[in-house]
Amino acid sequence: MSSGGRWIRGRHRSTGPSRKVTDAMDSQHDSAPASRPPESSRSQTTLRVNGKPHTLTVDHRRVLLDLLREDLELAGAKKGCDHGQCGACTVLVDGRRVNSCLLFAVALDGCEITTVEGLAGDGEELHPLQRAFLDRDAFQCGYCTPGQICSAVGALAEAAAGHPSHVTDPAVPSGEPVALDREEIRERLSGNLCRCGAYPRIADAVEDVIP
Repeated sequence: MSSGGRWIRGRHRSTGPSRKVTDAMDSQHDSAPASRPPESSRSQTTLRVNGKPHTLTVDHRRVLLDLLREDLELAGAKKGCDHGQCGACTVLVDGRRVNSCLLFAVALDGCEITTVEGLAGDGEELHPLQRAFLDRDAFQCGYCTPGQICSAVGALAEAAAGHPSHVTDPAVPSGEPVALDREEIRERLSGNLCRCGAYPRIADAVEDVIP
């Protein structure tokens, strides 16, 4: 039998709080003002996003993903796992790919942020990887696609700069560009999950833009 009541001579008698008490508790809860972080936990932060400067007063706990989506209304980067494990939130910070759900926005003061919306610049022509994804039909639901494209842009830059991956031949001279074959592409994009299973077409699209 639950501790919230008991049976006496066939009738149930409640031992919980009275209706007056619960009504008073609800009223007190409803009238409580919404909490707001003190000014000491907020800082003015300037980010250059897709080539345009944005200065905001940011809660120290706010991550880059939420700032992009909610404050700047750039909804390309997606909130997937919120733990940096799926890659749906991938953007570029100073040219390097990052999981924006893990980075505090205030820590990026002065940085250059590029989202999928900014890859093509101000022109109407798509970025070559965006075009390749369309040509190869390298998506199904499309939820992970912005992160996949940004991650691929970062991976191409890393390989060109000579950054090895787990499968790079140790004989490749340090600092020399790494040739991207199918295995390299799969390894370098392994942090971006596609629940629709479009991996073969994604690899095809990346191969199409390798110089």
